Amino acid sequence: MIPALIVSLCLIVYILGYKFYSRYLGEKVFQLRGTEFKTPAHTHNDGVDYVPTKPSVLFGHHFASIAGLAPILGPAVAVIWGWLPAMIWVVLGGIFMGCVHDMGALVVSVRHEGKSIGQVAEDLLGHRARSLFHVLIFFLVSLAMGVFVLVIAGLYSAPPKQLETKSPIVVEQQVTAKEVKDGHDSGELKKQEPAKIQLRSNFPESVTPTLALMLLALIVGYLHYKKSYPLGPLTVVSFFVTLFVIYFSMDDKFLDFVGLNDIERAPSTDSWKLILLAYAFLASVTPVWLLLQSRDYINSFLLYLGIILIYLGYFFGSFNGSFPSFNAEAFRTDEIGMDILPFVFITIACGAISGFHSLVSSGTTAKQIAIEKDARVIGYGGMIGESLLGLTAVIACTIGFSSSEEWNSYYKSWSGLQGLNVQVGAYIYGTSRFLNQLGIPEKFGQGFISLIVISFALTSLDSATRLLRYNIEEIVHSFRSKTLNLLIGNRYSSSLLACASIAFFAFLKINVNGQMKPAGLALWKVFGTTNQLLAGLALLVVFIYLLKTKRPTLTILLPMSFVLIVTLWAMIGNFLEFIKGATPNYLLAGVGGILIILTIWLLIEGFLVWRKIKKGK
Repeated sequence: MIPALIVSLCLIVYILGYKFYSRYLGEKVFQLRGTEFKTPAHTHNDGVDYVPTKPSVLFGHHFASIAGLAPILGPAVAVIWGWLPAMIWVVLGGIFMGCVHDMGALVVSVRHEGKSIGQVAEDLLGHRARSLFHVLIFFLVSLAMGVFVLVIAGLYSAPPKQLETKSPIVVEQQVTAKEVKDGHDSGELKKQEPAKIQLRSNFPESVTPTLALMLLALIVGYLHYKKSYPLGPLTVVSFFVTLFVIYFSMDDKFLDFVGLNDIERAPSTDSWKLILLAYAFLASVTPVWLLLQSRDYINSFLLYLGIILIYLGYFFGSFNGSFPSFNAEAFRTDEIGMDILPFVFITIACGAISGFHSLVSSGTTAKQIAIEKDARVIGYGGMIGESLLGLTAVIACTIGFSSSEEWNSYYKSWSGLQGLNVQVGAYIYGTSRFLNQLGIPEKFGQGFISLIVISFALTSLDSATRLLRYNIEEIVHSFRSKTLNLLIGNRYSSSLLACASIAFFAFLKINVNGQMKPAGLALWKVFGTTNQLLAGLALLVVFIYLLKTKRPTLTILLPMSFVLIVTLWAMIGNFLEFIKGATPNYLLAGVGGILIILTIWLLIEGFLVWRKIKKGK
């Protein structure tokens, strides 16, 4: 069992990391400046993308944007190796790698006129590096958001009739394995098999609160920026209205009336995909203050509340069960085929460090930060929030299960963890039990957590579509063609193209081992390595910047080297498995091979620049 003392120690480490290490980075490494330095939000203020923003609002936008599904999904899988390896990497990896990565990408972008990490790579590493970054960013964001659309659409869909339930699980047999009498007076004992629970994967009750959040965001954004209404009262009113809508939407009569719980009346999964893509397009083209920023800001309070309640429920609850701190059986089984090293780092991914965060830091956040010193609380502090979320997944997917037997029914092998919805369901099941310890009704707790999980994905979707739009515009501008710039270089055409690339991974199905599966889910296996690869390369850009400006580099060099070595190790292992495995997959092998070549190419570019700097050129 995971003692509360160990989790308390983790929280103390987070506090110490922010208080001391982030201060060292801000003062000694990056030497952050105050109001005397005009950030790009001021110098390029256009009212659409570049907008000076209050730290509290920008922190909410940044945190909500980076807090996607991945920091939940990764730890929800990684606990199969035991809770201790997952916990150590989530906490220490977050403090010494993820937070440094996010803060560094933000600072470097701010000092390069708010340019994306790809454009900054051009300034520091050259034209070829920029093109390679653009390819990686386009693939990573399109793939990840295509999968997010796929998952959210599934969560919104009405449950199949045979699975309709108001609980996150369907109990197929008794929850605990025990010895029971077999027959009348025979006295013989028969041991039951460990329970197998069917985790729920449809939450149509979250549709209405999500819509309410969008409408409230438009109202708050308009009243605050155009009518100068104070932010405090708007925040309080919108927050409590959202809670009321959540409570109201849990009512079965309401769900039946609007038809969201009826598979014959509710939109199909494909219809939800189209609706989500339409929303992503609108969020990408509207001014950042009107929808994206205000929605993320309001939504962030739900995320804060959810994380606080989860930890309170954990500390004040009473839980039973003994869960392995180090599960040696997990990586000795031939079925798994994934050694704890290096794959625990790749599997957890965003719970500790994420390349996607460099896109948010250098994409939307760098264009809105009003004072450079705010990079400490937004960049470093935002990643601590994400790491805290990853830690909730570690405890929810262990102690959140009602017994070790129940846990073993899913985590005894990889076969129990197939499918993203299973991992989402495990998290919702565990965290809703924590909330129940605080007296929160099970039904409301389940709906509240499901809304938060969907919000994690949805806030990433709208921000990422905007980031993909920036990436496409940068690619178009690099061709220096007036015709291309006229056709695709505007925010409407580039947003449409961004949504089309996301739709490709959300809708396209390919043949995998004789079965037709969504292309996004099939390629999800390479998402972890691609994401970590981008994180390592973003750290490479920050490292070169510090070299050129003659600042301390060790705090960047160590995490950069570790991430790149581990990622290449995993990428080569995956490539060999895709080629030589029992069921070769040449699609994944081809994608993986291309990524390996791009990585080596970029490392060579970085080495050449490093040599020039050392020679004083």
